[in-house]
Amino acid sequence: MNTKTNQDKFNILEKKNTEALLGGGENRIAAQHKKGKLTARERVTLLLDEGSFEEIGKFVMHRCKDFGLDKEYYLGDGVITGYGTIHGRMVYVFAQDFTVFGGALSETHAEKICKLMDLAMKNGAPLIGLNDSGGARIQEGVMSLAGYADIFYKNTLASGVIPQISAIMGPCAGGAVYSPAITDFIMMVENTSYMFVTGPNVVKTVTHEVVTSEELGGASTHSTKSGVTHFSCANEVTCINDIKKLLSYIPQNCEDQPPFLPYEPSNEIRESLDSIIPENPNQPYDIKEVIDTLTDADSFFEVHKNFAENIVVGFARLGGRSIGIVANQPAVMAGVLDIHASQKAARFVRFCDCFNVPLLVLEDVPGFMPGTNQEWGGIITHGAKLLYAFCEATVPRITVITRKAYGGAYDVMNSKHIGADMNYAWTSAEIAVMGAKGAAEIIFKREIASAENPEEKLQEKVDEYTEKFANPYRAAHRGYIDEVIMPSETRQKLIRAFKMLENKVVNMPRKKHGNIPL
Repeated sequence: MNTKTNQDKFNILEKKNTEALLGGGENRIAAQHKKGKLTARERVTLLLDEGSFEEIGKFVMHRCKDFGLDKEYYLGDGVITGYGTIHGRMVYVFAQDFTVFGGALSETHAEKICKLMDLAMKNGAPLIGLNDSGGARIQEGVMSLAGYADIFYKNTLASGVIPQISAIMGPCAGGAVYSPAITDFIMMVENTSYMFVTGPNVVKTVTHEVVTSEELGGASTHSTKSGVTHFSCANEVTCINDIKKLLSYIPQNCEDQPPFLPYEPSNEIRESLDSIIPENPNQPYDIKEVIDTLTDADSFFEVHKNFAENIVVGFARLGGRSIGIVANQPAVMAGVLDIHASQKAARFVRFCDCFNVPLLVLEDVPGFMPGTNQEWGGIITHGAKLLYAFCEATVPRITVITRKAYGGAYDVMNSKHIGADMNYAWTSAEIAVMGAKGAAEIIFKREIASAENPEEKLQEKVDEYTEKFANPYRAAHRGYIDEVIMPSETRQKLIRAFKMLENKVVNMPRKKHGNIPL
């Protein structure tokens, strides 16, 4: 006969709740703080609107009986899962708890994450993963590996349906790196997080390279060299604030529209743009100045800032409207397209298209990077990724050619021929197969060689080619450019054009899916 009173039962629940909140215990929480890291619960509290978090699976425990684990149980089993709001909008979040078995993933740990992913997909809201895990729980063997695979599968199903954001707040090694790699955006924390398939010890054994965890897979490495992470954050608080900021530009799911902020039209003319392009066509300028001048004040949020800096991508607002921007950067490598720039931009374009974010392309591109490194590295295939991404995109797409638009890169950078809706050119635009000097040297090779003064003849032919082709008007005559505009008018034109395109509908050919050149 059960003699427990209701109060006794209440006390049991209260005790279990208190136990669950402590994770691996006060000593391990102190150790986490000593490393300069927040606990999983502290991260969730910082991320979500105050008082909005509802936890799911707080009392789940592992089922493993081997290697002494039958004597060590923690409520929640090393991961906190639940839902809440950010700026009043629903999100689902899981936070791995390093104080419990080093955040190692077990069968039940994975089940909790998968249950959360199912809820996020059914209800059409973003999924945020706060990763801090030593990897698979070795004692569970294949069950933990199966758990990872279950998560990977659901990540893939959710891709393009709901936004998925991964924050790496600690170690992330082995199989653990592949779930974040499938998600839309990865954030890393400098000096306390790292990602790699195999750690420094294995690397040393196999390749005899001596490398630290930070050098091999730290935030700096992945934000500058590999491009694995989209954001490198100075600390955990900055990382969490960046997640909130990122979400402010994107919709809840693929059926939703991006947030639109109230905006009162005013004088949209930006006279400073009329003098931003140097008189010398080979002199660089900073495309970010153009972006900041065109977009709403302080609204540009750059993605992949430190990787492939010859192209700039990010979110901004234009008349209150959320847009994605892809822009060649003349200040770095003359804005040329290379392998990394093509990959970076293609991935961003595809994300924007998945989630109904209109695209603005600012073009000043001299072509694709030449050389054996690029050719042997597959610039043809990688350049085709960006071409494919733009061709496939059905969101409103507008291009502004600020200066150079040469060769195949002209086609690739959202030209009219691959489906752009509106194409503008500044008066400084040069749309041609190649630069005037190179063209003149090829077209008039014999004439220049036989001239009394070859250098003078070359300059004459360069001037002739420039007059005929290195301008926006031949393209405008053919309808490839919709309008040649003064730079100062650009913001006004863009606000009106995106408004005009807001109900755009494109029906693509019926297919299972395309075969992007990976």
